[in-house]
Amino acid sequence: MEEACACKKKHRSEEERTRLIHRLNRIEGQIRGIRGMVENDVYCNDVLVQCSAVNAALNAFERELLAAHIRTCVAEDLRAGDDAVVDELMATLQKLMR
Repeated sequence: MEEACACKKKHRSEEERTRLIHRLNRIEGQIRGIRGMVENDVYCNDVLVQCSAVNAALNAFERELLAAHIRTCVAEDLRAGDDAVVDELMATLQKLMR
């Protein structure tokens, strides 16, 4: 993943950046909460329920980011005649669907 991040950049609007960071901050808070639950010996089932909530939040983040990626990066590359972006998108989708 580091290679892809080092090679390409994506300019995001301030609104998009803020929205994504806000989602990540909430997820980070949920993770800290789960850590606290483990540290405080909270019942396993309750921890698992919170883990499920984190997974749902992360999935929502991925859906939002993927939609923005398709609307901007993929669409722009296709308009510019770069069909390789479809292979890149398919590889990304395969990773997300594991």
